[in-house]
Amino acid sequence: MIGVIADAAEHEIVREFFELFKTPWEFYRAGRRYDVVLSSGRGQSDDVARLTIHYGSTKSYFDDKHKVQIACQRMESQILCYRGNRLPIYGASVTFHHNDSRLLTDHDSGECVSYLDRSGEGVGVRIGYDLFSEVYTLLTVGQPAANAAMPALEMHIALLRDLITECGVPLVEIPPIPVGYRFIVCLTHDVDHASIRQHGWDHTTLGFLSRAVFNSLCNFARRRLGFRGLVTNWAAALRLPFVQMGIAADFWRKFGDRYLELEDDVRSTFFVIPFKDRSGKRLEAPTHTFRAARYCAQDITDILQKLLNAGCEVGLHGIDAWHDGSLGREEVEEIRRVTGASEIGVRMHWLYYHQRSHVAVENAGAVYDSTIGYNETVGYRAGTTQVFKPIGTSSLLELPMHVMDTALFYSAYLGLSQEQAKFIVGRVADHATEYGGCVTINWHDRSIAPERLWDGSYRELVKDFKVRGAWFATASQVVAWFRKRRSVIFDKDSAATESLCRQVAAVHTHHLPGLRLRIHNARARGEVDSTPEGYIDIPCNESVDTKIVGASVVDVTYGCGPCLDS
Repeated sequence: MIGVIADAAEHEIVREFFELFKTPWEFYRAGRRYDVVLSSGRGQSDDVARLTIHYGSTKSYFDDKHKVQIACQRMESQILCYRGNRLPIYGASVTFHHNDSRLLTDHDSGECVSYLDRSGEGVGVRIGYDLFSEVYTLLTVGQPAANAAMPALEMHIALLRDLITECGVPLVEIPPIPVGYRFIVCLTHDVDHASIRQHGWDHTTLGFLSRAVFNSLCNFARRRLGFRGLVTNWAAALRLPFVQMGIAADFWRKFGDRYLELEDDVRSTFFVIPFKDRSGKRLEAPTHTFRAARYCAQDITDILQKLLNAGCEVGLHGIDAWHDGSLGREEVEEIRRVTGASEIGVRMHWLYYHQRSHVAVENAGAVYDSTIGYNETVGYRAGTTQVFKPIGTSSLLELPMHVMDTALFYSAYLGLSQEQAKFIVGRVADHATEYGGCVTINWHDRSIAPERLWDGSYRELVKDFKVRGAWFATASQVVAWFRKRRSVIFDKDSAATESLCRQVAAVHTHHLPGLRLRIHNARARGEVDSTPEGYIDIPCNESVDTKIVGASVVDVTYGCGPCLDS
């Protein structure tokens, strides 16, 4: 059991952090014996625990008690090094003198940002930054694009987990990994241009012609496009007048059938725009008229119904829901009317949002949001692959977006080749394999049609995720699974002497993969700089009782199958 000491202002973010790091904890109660006491800021405890961890970027009681000497305080953002990985810190941090721990160091100076004291009855660890302040920044402001590739929040969790297990304390958690799979993949599609015929001869159509004719030739010369692709795009450009007259088929309107073909036995989520010719509002600048779509959900009812019948999901591609709950409610209700679905999720058109957007989206009646991501790059805006509850909301959950096709291939953004894009997406998949969670992909409706022709990359992406052992789920299924995980209750009143008993009670949901209880082995005290020995996983859709004596699991009782491979 972890006892957490934090300022009252931090309590909401503490609760959310321990929904992401799903392990037994509670706010510190004086007189209770804890395995671990974690404090931040000015918080302190005189009780002896097996492990005491203090996070903070200023001098503290811990420093006086353990005679810790601060070497340097930095107020600006820093990059730290943790076991070969780069960990960004967005608030203040401190480094320490005279300690042999190289667990956590400053990237530039090499100075220690961690301090270990093994001299007393328990192990004391000092970390030179404010954990909950960092988590708050990640879940509200997010990371700049320069740090997009670093899953910072997952690394904060990994660091804390390693500190606990490698200081001789056993640990149980519910990792963000479904039983039977290695991680989750959510395939999504923003439907921005459902029909080229509805655009007439506007800027979108003219841009299509320019890219289909001239850009295709340039890409062919650069070996970014094959001869077949060049011919396909030129043929589409020649066919366009007949498409506009209604004589030839609208090649942008085939996205539903094409995605069902490409995805084969997996299903995805389509975010559709509710009203045509609405550019929406911006709070601090005039709205770009180009933002207005030339179609509405009602125009593609036949496509949406086919997708729904095939098991796909349809959500809202919002226009004003990001800043106005009443306008957002109109948008949500329109998607409900067109689809017949009662629960609707949202991703904002052009990824518009500000720090109060989640409250507005919740007031609009949405059950989840999937806007937090980058237009210009690939990675972790919130520092995580996990679904989380935004600060200030009551029930809305956020499904972060990690990979967008236009960010990969547009020359104004990353401008990658197909092989380069495969490598970048593979790196995101590697992180998901290591930390769990969900990789959310956004491949636009027109991206598999002329002139983009990114269907080959998409097919390879889906194939690679299948080989890696991912669970493919619609956005609402992913959110439902994480709600199931958040429903887990650990028995906080179990005996906390030599025997530790944990009870897990979770909502049993038959149509979703199960949860797993992960039991981490503890290493001998004093081996904090070494590698952990491993863990065992137990499926736990129903109640699970585990008894831990000392640092070893000695008895496990559960009702739903044998141990999983570690």
